[in-house]
Parts: sequence; structure tokens; C-alpha cells
Amino acid sequence: QVQLVESGGGLVQAGGSLRLSCAASGSSFRINVMGWYRQAPGKQRELVASITRDGKTNYADSVKGRFTISRDNAKNTVYLQMSSLKPEDTAVYYCNNKAPWGQDSWGQGTQVTVSS
Repeated sequence: QVQLVESGGGLVQAGGSLRLSCAASGSSFRINVMGWYRQAPGKQRELVASITRDGKTNYADSVKGRFTISRDNAKNTVYLQMSSLKPEDTAVYYCNNKAPWGQDSWGQGTQVTVSS
């Protein structure tokens, strides 16, 4: 099992920026594809961005050009730099790790609120 601890959420005005961090602990071979998901009230959890160990990234269309995912493998940490934030980005953001055999681990979630 991989433990994930997120930080960096908060309240920001539209157009502003926030940076989320997620530190993973556990056996290194379990730490594989890491990503960020979000869930807004009344909506399903959706993928925001993901990154493989060798740096290949994937983004939801809604955040392309505004969000950047990165990772530091030495620190087992993944980051999400969010810029040009919109009210519709308001959600609880969850860090995710997908082990090589597909097992998912989740963080506790961090609230991001964007005011108009």
C-alpha cells in the first residue's frame, strides 16, 4: 500500500494560481503512475492530469494549457501547478497512485475553491 499526503489547496480568486503537492510513502516499486483527480459537488470524480515515472503526461482537455503536472522521483512527490484558475475548477482534489499491477491508492483530498 502507498500512503499519499496532499497539501497546497485553498481559496483563490479567478485568474489566480495554486500549487498542490502530494508526497508518497511506501515501497518504491509500488509508486508508479501518479496523478490528480477532482470531484466537485454532485459530480463524478474526474482525472485532471497524470504522469508516469519517466515523465509522460496526460491532461484533461479542460485544464490543458493552464495546469502543469510534474514529479520528483527522488522525493516520491508529485506536483500540480494550477494557473488561470476558473470558478469551475472548484473541487476537492485527490492525489492518486496506480501501482504497476493496477492497484489504486488515494490521498485524503484537498479543497480548492476559486471565487469569481
